[in-house]
Amino acid sequence: MNEAQNNSIYGLTDQSNLSSGSNNADVYNSSEADLLLDNEEEYLHPYSEEYVLLERKMRNRLSFFFMNPIEKWKTRRRFPYKFLVQIIKIILVTLQLSLFAHTRYSHVNYTWGNRITFSHLFIKGWDPAREIVSYPPALGPLAIYNIESFYSTINYAVVGYANISNAIGSYSYLNEDSKVVDPIFCTVHYKEGSVFGFNESYTFDGEIIQECLNVTITDDIKTKGFSIKDYLIQHNKTIYFSSLLKAKLKFALKTVNFRVAGKYSPPDCYKFEIQITLNNEDMDGQVLVDLEVNPFRLNCKGSVEYIIDNKVESFLRSVLNYFVIIVCTISMILCTRAILRAQLLKYETIRYFEDMLKSTLSYKARWEFWNLWYIMIIINDILIVCGSGIKERIERKQFIGDQWNLCSVLLGTGNLLVWFGVLRYLTFFKTYNGVILTLRQAFPNTSRFILCAILLYAGFTFCGWLVLGPYHMKFRSLASTSECLFSLINGDDMYATFTIMATKSSLLWWFSRLYLYCFISLFIYVVINLFLSVIIDSYETIKNQPHVIKPKTDLEKFMAEGTFPTSTFDITEETDNWAHVSFAQTVRRIFCSFCM
Repeated sequence: MNEAQNNSIYGLTDQSNLSSGSNNADVYNSSEADLLLDNEEEYLHPYSEEYVLLERKMRNRLSFFFMNPIEKWKTRRRFPYKFLVQIIKIILVTLQLSLFAHTRYSHVNYTWGNRITFSHLFIKGWDPAREIVSYPPALGPLAIYNIESFYSTINYAVVGYANISNAIGSYSYLNEDSKVVDPIFCTVHYKEGSVFGFNESYTFDGEIIQECLNVTITDDIKTKGFSIKDYLIQHNKTIYFSSLLKAKLKFALKTVNFRVAGKYSPPDCYKFEIQITLNNEDMDGQVLVDLEVNPFRLNCKGSVEYIIDNKVESFLRSVLNYFVIIVCTISMILCTRAILRAQLLKYETIRYFEDMLKSTLSYKARWEFWNLWYIMIIINDILIVCGSGIKERIERKQFIGDQWNLCSVLLGTGNLLVWFGVLRYLTFFKTYNGVILTLRQAFPNTSRFILCAILLYAGFTFCGWLVLGPYHMKFRSLASTSECLFSLINGDDMYATFTIMATKSSLLWWFSRLYLYCFISLFIYVVINLFLSVIIDSYETIKNQPHVIKPKTDLEKFMAEGTFPTSTFDITEETDNWAHVSFAQTVRRIFCSFCM
């Protein structure tokens, strides 16, 4: 087989063939590859000039592939355009996130303020102390304990809804003519449930039934009040508290937010779906009262007074969103192309080892062709493109609903990964790559260590949840138990965790002491110190790495055995062919390599 045939098989076609549109640059010549594999007499002699030339070209291609952008620039004056794209992307994405964070804060703050307003308007006995989030809570759960309070709580909410025009906020009903919309009162209860305490007997049917009733709002309610008990009697309805699970009162209001309106932006319109729930699922004598508010952004219509000819701010925000989408798309295409080309080179290297060196490329060497940094960049590009699209629709008010949380998760996670991606370029400098090298060195040992530590942590978590859960507020659920133990590992709130434990049972009190002392001693004095020692040992290994002979893979030995070209022309000559291969040609080559 001549030199041109060998070169076409391993992607080393001359530049003249590429420019003339030869098929050798697009796909593999399967007949020549089969001939090379099937006929031993067609193999090149190890000392022939063609064999040496082919080996040199393969080494040069592999050496150039594993260079970092700085070495490629010094060797071939190849501009690091992917690095430039990442720098532009991180600036645009961070600017976009900062603007969206300010807008999102205003939105969340506005909805939270309306929730507090509705609590005062529709919840009887609401205390402003409940508006302050503190730990431990200053007040217990809002609950009612007798039938009269149950009915009066519903009456208070219905009267407040009927007199919504007296509220300071500009709230209105859902109907276009501002006529009142009847609220809906629902009860969720067992089909049958009666308790006869005098002889310890009962009747029970576990089927759950929900019944709803529209509460008609009349002018008399605004002046004389309302009685849900009499209203239920009029409609032949009765509440049996022995079988009652929940009672819900649902209604909705609309309002307009002038706070976001400015010289160049219109007001925002919202619909708030409000639900007051009286929860008796525990059936322990107390009915918990809760108010839920779901905000939905609406398309405003009607006459509004603001400057519509000058939409500078809206235009600039849209331009920023589109620029971010374009830059992230370019970044994703470049990284995807780099991954595909790396896989093509990997399969060419595998075939070269099998055909010419009569050996198999190790799996460790094959993993060297996978660049996890590029995969992470592709993931953050996808997240940012999706988040930017949702953000643009939110700002154009094309969403009838609340998509703020989804958009913030996409943009926030994408921005986090973008900043992580910058670390890749710092690893090219020996002065700054200590963190990445240490984490890479420590990953296998820390993974095994963390797995063992998780088993111990899970045992303490389930034990604490089961034994201490009913008597300790920090162990009420599995999630809160895990959070409490993780805080103890970091030394937070230790004394409060000891003192909050109830003292009803002396057995449990002593068990809680033994449990907490064992956990704190084991994890703080043993587990954490061992974990730090693993990290420090990896760091010391990295520091002393120049003095340690690191075992080489078969791929590294192959590249090191040959004479590295002394001039940039040698590498440039072989890599020019590779640079002119299109993205579609790369995909076809990988497909053909799988088929061969």
